Amino acid sequence: MADRSAGDGRTAGTVTGAAGAESTAELGRRVLRLRTERGFTQRQLAEPAYTAAYVSTLEAGKVRPSEAALRHLADRLGVSYEELTTGRSPRDATRLRAALTDARRALATGAAEDATGLFEEVRDEAERLGFAEERSAALLGLGDCALETGELTLARDHFEDVERLLAGEPLPRRIPAIRGRAVAHLLAGELRYSCYLLESAIDELNASGLHDPYALLLLYTAAIAPYMDMGAHARAVRAAELALALAPSVDDPGLIARMHRGVARTLIAEGRTAEADASLAKAQELYEQLRIHTDLAHCHWMRGYVHAQDGNLERAERELRTARDMLASKRAALFTVQVEVELADVLRRRGRTAEAEALLLPLLARSPAPEPVNAPGPVETPEPATTPEAAPEPMTAQGATPKPATTPGAAPEPATAQGATPKPATAPGATPEPATTPEATPGPMTAQGGPDATADDAGLTAERGAVHAGGAHRLLGLIADERGDVEAAEEHYCAALSLLERTGAAGDLADLCRLLGDLLRREGRLEAAMDAYRTGLGHRAAPGTTTLGPAPAEPPM
Repeated sequence: MADRSAGDGRTAGTVTGAAGAESTAELGRRVLRLRTERGFTQRQLAEPAYTAAYVSTLEAGKVRPSEAALRHLADRLGVSYEELTTGRSPRDATRLRAALTDARRALATGAAEDATGLFEEVRDEAERLGFAEERSAALLGLGDCALETGELTLARDHFEDVERLLAGEPLPRRIPAIRGRAVAHLLAGELRYSCYLLESAIDELNASGLHDPYALLLLYTAAIAPYMDMGAHARAVRAAELALALAPSVDDPGLIARMHRGVARTLIAEGRTAEADASLAKAQELYEQLRIHTDLAHCHWMRGYVHAQDGNLERAERELRTARDMLASKRAALFTVQVEVELADVLRRRGRTAEAEALLLPLLARSPAPEPVNAPGPVETPEPATTPEAAPEPMTAQGATPKPATTPGAAPEPATAQGATPKPATAPGATPEPATTPEATPGPMTAQGGPDATADDAGLTAERGAVHAGGAHRLLGLIADERGDVEAAEEHYCAALSLLERTGAAGDLADLCRLLGDLLRREGRLEAAMDAYRTGLGHRAAPGTTTLGPAPAEPPM
């Protein structure tokens, strides 16, 4: 027996490298823990094939057992060979998956901060046990929590960690993380780069023949929002059509509900508000069944916008207040301030400008104050920012806008004729008001651009929610214009243009150029007014086609 036990192991010193010695010591500790838990002596564990001395040497990490010895010990300890050698057991996997379910439920029904703690526990435990799948799921959940709290840089870091962890896996496994990263860039106002990430993934999936319905539905649904904000309506509509075609192949009610929300945006833009409301009703029903409170709040938010476009401002205000209260109760700072911008627009249209202004000013309190607008002169175009994080230069000349910021990492070639429909300067589907009417209703601002801040430090800036920061300045400009404060109105319009130029939100930019041009024309500054109108016409000419490459390949349906 002694001869056999000596031949069934090697001393730890013969194991190659420090990693081997560490593995041997870890295995010894695991055997000791399992033996102690079961109340075995070393002799009871060893017999009949091995000696107590051999088990003692193994537990001390001084010998690396053979496969035969490990299988004997696993059988005696009542565990699988894999559990003994790796420390991973089916029970651990089941426990971690149950913890993931609890964390997801906490994110859906409670505050993101509470869910973050649960996801962190799963991440750390999965890393300790070597469960890559559960660890990646926990990191994905942490990214979603960070999106909700507005910590966009942290969200991107979590999603990038998932992509690195799953680098050797098939592309469909990485798609949720790619989608999450694209959403984080979208919420920061980096629309072009968001589109680039999503379209690149779609092209790669289709080129490789990996026509995974779930992955494609996730990507097409996510692409609708940046397409709409860039004015690339034709692409948004096509993405919605493909998403609807893929939906019957996907068994995920939450994703189907999200798809209906995206489709509703395209219907609103076409003026089909009744159909949009029906699509939102389907989404709302699913979210209520699933008890996903944040997404349910988004449905109230979008239905508020639909009512506003139909002129039912009382119902619009009620829906928006419901959405805001639901999001605030979940401490979802990222989205709460965005709803408040929409709510302020409805309050202004109802004649309650003081309430609207009181709601908007705190949202911009932490933003850098725009520089004073110079006297009329030749159009000056500041140099573009070179990184997504760079703040746009302030407007200097009357009616001038800075060049669009370039997005690092984005490599799409310029397109020529994408067939994108220009984004209307007023409400989607509505007839634009004449240039002399500064009260034209803006396009929808739905969940694009949120603060990279916690609930205690919420604010809209160039780096955190540029689209909604621009929308807030636009509304403050309208309020100032209506009360005859031309200087303040011009300052807010220029601040809004500077912010939105950075994002590439073409339709909103065109509308702002019209408003600024009208103001300058009324003041007799005709040359500056013409500059503003020309800039607006440039944005209306072919939105979404000068910064997006060719449309991604479509999957066989």
